[in-house]
Amino acid sequence: MASLNDEEVRTLLEQPNFAVISTLNPDGSVHNAVVWISSEDGTVAVNSAVGRHWPANIERHPRVTVLVYEQDNPYNYVEIRGTATASRESADEHIDALAKKYIGQDKYPFRAPGEQRVKFVIQPDHVRHQKQR
Repeated sequence: MASLNDEEVRTLLEQPNFAVISTLNPDGSVHNAVVWISSEDGTVAVNSAVGRHWPANIERHPRVTVLVYEQDNPYNYVEIRGTATASRESADEHIDALAKKYIGQDKYPFRAPGEQRVKFVIQPDHVRHQKQR
């Protein structure tokens, strides 16, 4: 089994590669969303606004799967399964750091008036890295 500390996995997470987060809807079906991701102290973190669909799914059922794939070679990817914990503490700073990483802007430019951000830290239970080419 791979680890978040493996060099190739760290590279995937440090680069501005997109991730797909999978959560469970109330009816048990899977909901997927493309997200920005960061790695921190043996975990990964994603960010969203309070009231959106997939964050509500996590608050109801915190088990998630995240798939991060290399932008130029989607056959190089890491699958991370784990449990997400929500926090509003440092969520604004986190979305700004993600904006810097993904779009080169110091502040997240798409914030809606009155929007509250939430940061989800995912503690991995299973990490699988796959690379072809």
